[in-house]
Amino acid sequence: MPKNILVIEDEHNVAIFIKQGLEDTGYTTLLAYDGNMAFELLNQNTVDLVLLDIILPGMDGREIAREIKKRESAPPILMLTALGTTENIVQGLDSGADDYLVKPFKFSELLARIRALTRRSNIVIKIGGKIIIQDLELDSNTKIVKRGGTEIKLTTTEFRLLEFLMKNKNRVSSRVDILESVWDINFNMATNVVDVYINYLRNKIDKDFDNKLIQTVIGMGYVIRE
Repeated sequence: MPKNILVIEDEHNVAIFIKQGLEDTGYTTLLAYDGNMAFELLNQNTVDLVLLDIILPGMDGREIAREIKKRESAPPILMLTALGTTENIVQGLDSGADDYLVKPFKFSELLARIRALTRRSNIVIKIGGKIIIQDLELDSNTKIVKRGGTEIKLTTTEFRLLEFLMKNKNRVSSRVDILESVWDINFNMATNVVDVYINYLRNKIDKDFDNKLIQTVIGMGYVIRE
């Protein structure tokens, strides 16, 4: 089934051009020209990806991104904008965008970015409390973790660490972020306990699988990526 894409763009000609190109490629496309229209469509439809301009009437794209990311199982956001400075890009990503494409752009590059964002399964938080990333499944209620259908025994601290990383999929978390979220905020920040527990998790979660989910970003921290 084609992915449902919401395009939030106030320039009608640009919006129609993107819509036609996406639909010619097989995507189902919804158009919104401002934030109010966008949230009406989000409330009425299942949306797999949002293409979002920054400069919009009323609520700007960064505000819209922040509001979208507050939603449970929020769709990924690809910002499309003429604001291409490093500061603009950082602000866009910090507001919740998963990727950022500067206008003008080649349509083939837009499609490549869309494929990269939509071919991966987003975190699915179900009513039962499950978080699923590929074949890794964590149930917050039963405290059961499985990978490839096989149950993995974790200590309480290992479970909390894995849960934190899964809830923040694709977001790099520093050691301080992890210490403050998984351990007590007053924990000794000089300790290497995070590195130790990351290694414990890797041995249980990734060791026997070709696809390694837990990754190190040198000088920055750790992240779970597909």
